[in-house]
Amino acid sequence: PDRVETIQFHQSYAYEDFIRGYRPDDEGKLRPQDGIFLQFCDKARNDTKNDYFFIIDEINRGNLSKIFGELMFLIEKDKRGLSVKLAYENPENPFDRFSIPENVFIIGTMNTADRSLAMVDYALRRRFVFYTLEPQFESEKFQNYLSNNGVGKGLLKKIVKKLTALNNTISEDKKYLGKGFTIGHSYFCPDSDTARPNKNWYSKIIEFEIKPLLKEYWFDNLDKASEEVDNLQ
Repeated sequence: PDRVETIQFHQSYAYEDFIRGYRPDDEGKLRPQDGIFLQFCDKARNDTKNDYFFIIDEINRGNLSKIFGELMFLIEKDKRGLSVKLAYENPENPFDRFSIPENVFIIGTMNTADRSLAMVDYALRRRFVFYTLEPQFESEKFQNYLSNNGVGKGLLKKIVKKLTALNNTISEDKKYLGKGFTIGHSYFCPDSDTARPNKNWYSKIIEFEIKPLLKEYWFDNLDKASEEVDNLQ
C-alpha cells in the first residue's frame, strides 16, 4: 500500500496541484511547492528495487495537457530517465530538473460511457496501453462471489441471464449506445450493508439504479426503456 498512490482528476485539478505550483507558507509568502506526483516520484527514486504505481481515477475528466505539462514528454517509454526544467523553478536549486523514475507506472481509469467527456486526445492516447474492463456476469469468480454472499442459485441464474441479455441489447444499439454502455456487474455485488440479497434486494437495484439509467440511455424512446426494465423482472 505504501507504494501505491490514488487520486481523481476533475475540472478544477491543475498543474500546480499535480507537478509544482506556488502556495502560501506560514508567513503568508508564496513559495513553490511540489505537487503530489513529484513527491511520489521522489519516493520511488529512493527505492529503485521496487515498483511504484500512481493511479489516476477518471483521468479523462481533467484538462490533461494542462495538468500533465512536461509529463506529456516524460511519460513516453523511451524518455524515462531524461530530465527537463519545470515551469516553476525550485529557488533552493535553480538548476533542478525533473525526470520520472523507471519504476513508476501510471494507471488511468475512465468511464467511456460518459457523454459529457471529450475523447482522450491522440497525443496522450499513444503514450498509454488501453485495456477494456467488461462486465463479468458470466465469470465463475463473480458467480462464486454471489453464492458465497448468500445469493440463492435461482436468483444467481436470473441475474446472469437477464443482465447478459440486456447488455447484448445495449451492445447491438450501435447508433446511440454500444459496448461502452453495458451494465457492470458491480451493481449486484452484495456487501456487509446488504442484509439479505434476495429477490427484494434484486428488485430494488432494478427500480432505483438500473431503471433510471436505462431511461437516460433511451431518453428519446421511453417505451424501449420500459420494455427492457420489464424484461429484467
